[in-house]
Amino acid sequence: MLEMLTFGYSAEQLILTGSGVAAFAGVLLVWFALLEPKPIRGRIRRLEARRAELRGARLAQGRHQMRSRGLTFAAEVVRRLKLLQSEQAKKIGERLAQAGWRTRDAITLYLFAKVSMPIVMGIVAVVLVYGLGFGNLAPMQQAMAAIGTVLLGSYLPDIAIKNQAQKRQKIILKAMPDGLDLMVICAEAGLSLDATLERVGRELRGSWPEFADEISLTSIELGFLPERKLALVNLTKRVPLPGIKALVNTLLQTERYGTPLATALRVLSAELRNNRLMKAEEKAARLPAIMTVPMIIFILPALFIVLIGPGAFNIVDGLRGITGG
Repeated sequence: MLEMLTFGYSAEQLILTGSGVAAFAGVLLVWFALLEPKPIRGRIRRLEARRAELRGARLAQGRHQMRSRGLTFAAEVVRRLKLLQSEQAKKIGERLAQAGWRTRDAITLYLFAKVSMPIVMGIVAVVLVYGLGFGNLAPMQQAMAAIGTVLLGSYLPDIAIKNQAQKRQKIILKAMPDGLDLMVICAEAGLSLDATLERVGRELRGSWPEFADEISLTSIELGFLPERKLALVNLTKRVPLPGIKALVNTLLQTERYGTPLATALRVLSAELRNNRLMKAEEKAARLPAIMTVPMIIFILPALFIVLIGPGAFNIVDGLRGITGG
């Protein structure tokens, strides 16, 4: 027989009561966890999210329609002026490919910009210079400013393409050591040239997307062009770098004479690394000559002031004492 506790309850009764309370609390916790306490708020949040999604889709559709209308207008202007039928269209396509723009819309937009930019900038210059009197220029200066603005508008698309191509080539040049190392590994694993280029392009897509894009495109062209040589030559046209040209020459010799791909790539990788080391040493050797002018302009005057300044002040004080001033 269990002893009676202080409040008249036995230990067995307390255990049963506590178990019941715990079971009831567990049921309540599960109930409130499964059922949302305020379903109206959740429904409002879902409606707001759906409304925002529809608004974003509608705005994106409107931007897409505006973009397609702009492209249609530009294509119509280029077609009427018969700019795509000129002999320069192929060269323009190669220059745009060097900047990473290989679509037909890019050629259309470039030609439209070449036609419209001088007109637009010329109108803006005439309004600012002649209409608003910007700068209070003389008549000859106003004419020169308007002509210079028109010339700037005609050269502005070429400048933009050149800058973009240079940036892209610098990135590809930095990515070449990693790409060559991966190509050596793939070749030593027994992969063919097509499979090697495809694997390298897939592996470097996250770290070096520009280099991976060019390598992947070359891999695709190797599969459908009538001559495999054309795919490698197109790579040199898109990326006119000495390293890429050396890589293409190595791959062409491998395809023609049956040279082991891994050996050729290893030799090329070592040569490119030596070239980079020599360029770094050359920049380091030029550093003293480059630092001479800043030292003369910024460091030496301050050094002279620190060294000669106190002596000069002492001389001035001594002269004042002699003259009694």
